[in-house]
This record gives sequence, structure tokens and C-alpha cells, in this order.
Amino acid sequence: MQGHISKTGRKKGGIVLAYSGGLDTSVILKWLINTYKTEVIAYCCDVGQKEDLKAVKEKALKTGASVAIVEDMKEEFAKNYIFPMLRGNAVYESQYLLGTSIARPLIAKRQIEIASEMGAEYVAHGSTGKGNDQVRFELAYAAVNPSIKVIAPWRTWDISSRKELIAYARKNSITVPVTKEKPYSSDRNLFHISYEGGILESLENAPAESMFEITVSPEKAPGMPEKVELVYENGNPVSLNGKRLSPFKMVDELNKIAGRNAVGRADIVESRITGMKSRGVYETPAGTLLQFAHRMVESITLTGEEIGLKDGIVPEYSRLIYEGNWFSPERLHLQSLIDSSQKSVNGSVSLELFKGNIRVLSRKSPSSLYSKEIVTFEDDKGAYFQADATGFINLKSLRFKLMRKNKR
Repeated sequence: MQGHISKTGRKKGGIVLAYSGGLDTSVILKWLINTYKTEVIAYCCDVGQKEDLKAVKEKALKTGASVAIVEDMKEEFAKNYIFPMLRGNAVYESQYLLGTSIARPLIAKRQIEIASEMGAEYVAHGSTGKGNDQVRFELAYAAVNPSIKVIAPWRTWDISSRKELIAYARKNSITVPVTKEKPYSSDRNLFHISYEGGILESLENAPAESMFEITVSPEKAPGMPEKVELVYENGNPVSLNGKRLSPFKMVDELNKIAGRNAVGRADIVESRITGMKSRGVYETPAGTLLQFAHRMVESITLTGEEIGLKDGIVPEYSRLIYEGNWFSPERLHLQSLIDSSQKSVNGSVSLELFKGNIRVLSRKSPSSLYSKEIVTFEDDKGAYFQADATGFINLKSLRFKLMRKNKR
């Protein structure tokens, strides 16, 4: 952690801004200072965005921040946010692995905590009035400290476009990483990279290959498959190819492995919280592989009824995360149910990655429910009595016979 100072002697009214160093938050930092005439504390949460955060801190101070805090939260992010979500097999609208959604609660929580430490009365974010993140940030703020005051510049200032944003930045001598010619934005963390805006707003435009940062195209992937073995304990991946890794290192390493094998790209039109449809292009290599692997281990360690119960709550669980309800009681209740099912999700899975595809090579578990002796088409030596199925089928079909009798 860098930049923490005592709140002693600090004047009231300070603002803690969720700061990335990008176009929006750089302009917002200067705008907050110019508009509110108070000190602004720039908080940069390192959730694995792989940027030069020293430069981000220097830029914040140069732009006028009274304090710039850069905090390494990668392990916290992986262990207490990404991994619980993966245990729940979360996927929004059957496509989106929630990479942006899952980072916001952690950033917002730390903002509130820092505001308390520093004696600041306000928190601010750079989310637009059209997007999802404004909801995610502010629901998290309310859950952690409902009395905090929130500033959302995009909902109050007179800047209405990226063009005007760039003009304000240039007027105030702020260096920004985008240009008028290439204005689509991206958001990166340990779990994914998202791209939206600019040419991507037209559904007729395919994303340029040059846009992607952590995955290659199937055409450029190696000509030979790569094998990966994962070991799971209580629903969490703990070992990769025989080496135990921390949650952060597990995701970070799998991003490299899956990415170089063209695994993890998605081009999605999703339903935003605000009601509109939005297109996003995503790279989630480790997340794609880990969700697949987790389901493979669950397939041999959970009963069909347990799998059905979990699959039944995936849409609601995913929606809660997407809409910013990470700290809600209902998400916590569902998480408790999910985690109670994971006690038996122990074992290993061997996978083959090849040009964007994932293939299962083997699965095994000390608590496996799979029995070759029972399922075999050969002589089961009395392990299963096939005649027992007659009574079972008679009972299962009884309702159809009664319906037919009553001409239904």
C-alpha cells in the first residue's frame, strides 16, 4: 500500500475518487478540484490491470490530487471475489463472465474505507449515466456506508460526449491515452479486458485483431495442443500442472496459457441495468478455462439434483452480481448455498487447449460419484438390478396414464 496518511489535521469536505489514470477519471479529477474547491484523494485499486501504476500515481498528483493512493489488492480480488463467483458458475445472459462487474464492489468498498481513514465526506466515480458501473459503485457505497455522500460527475456536469471530454483534457493540459480517431474505451483487471464504444457501437463492425491484448486468434495459436492439469479443493483451483499457486497467481498464469491458445474471446450484446442493449467485446481467458474445468469436476462430485439446483440459481446469482448486489443479503444467501455444495468438489481435471477449443482428457476425484462397475454395459456382477427399473418407470408414468384416462 502506498500513500496512506493520517486524517489528523485534514479539513472536512474531501473527496475520494476512484481513479484509473484514464481519460474519464483524469478529467474528473481536475473537474472536481475546479468545481468543489476542495482536496481530492485519488484512489487507484490494483486489481491486476497491468499498468504502470507508479505513473498513474504521478499523473494524479500532477493533475492536482492532494494525495494519490495505489493499493495492491490482486490477491484479495482473486480470493474473495473471483473465486466465490467461479464456485457459482456465474455467467450473465449465458455469455458474459462478469469481469467488470466483479471488480467494482472491491474498489467501492476500499474507497469507503479510505474515506473514513482520511476524514473525507464524499466519494466519486467516473461512471456514465448510461452505464452499469454507476449502479454497482453506488449500491456498494450504500451497503458499506449508507451515509456517505456521492458525486457522479457524468450525471451533473455539462460535458456530454467523449469529444468534449478530450477538449476539456487538452484545455487543462491533461495527457490522455486515447485520441479522437480511436475513442473506444477498455477496462482491464486480472479477470478480463472489456472493449466498448467507438467503432464497436456499430453491430456491423467486427473487432479489429489489433485490439486484443491477452488472447491470440485461432489462426495465430500454436499448431500443437497444450495440456493443462488443475487440482480442485472445496471448489477452488489450487494446483496447476503440479504446482500449488495462490488465487492471484493461478488466474494470472492461466490468462497466459489460455490466451496463447485462443481461449476466452466473446463478442456480446447484453442488457444493461438501465434498460438499453449494449455491445461489449471481452477477453476472459483464465475465466473461460476455469469455469469449464470447475463444471467438469462438479460433474463427477455432485449429484444430478445438486447440479440442477445450482444451475437453477445461476441466472439469479449472475444477475445480482451484474446489477451491483454483491453485498446484498440475497447474494450472500445464495453464496452460502453454493459454498455448502462445494465441500465435495475435490479432484483433478486434465484438459487440452487447441486453437480456441477446450477438450477434457481425464477427470478424477476421491469423492467421485461415477461408478464404472454400475454404469458398465458389460456384466456388472450384480451391482445394479435392471429389473428394478420396471417399478420405477411405472410410478413415473402414472400421471400420464391418469391424464390420458381423463382425456387431458
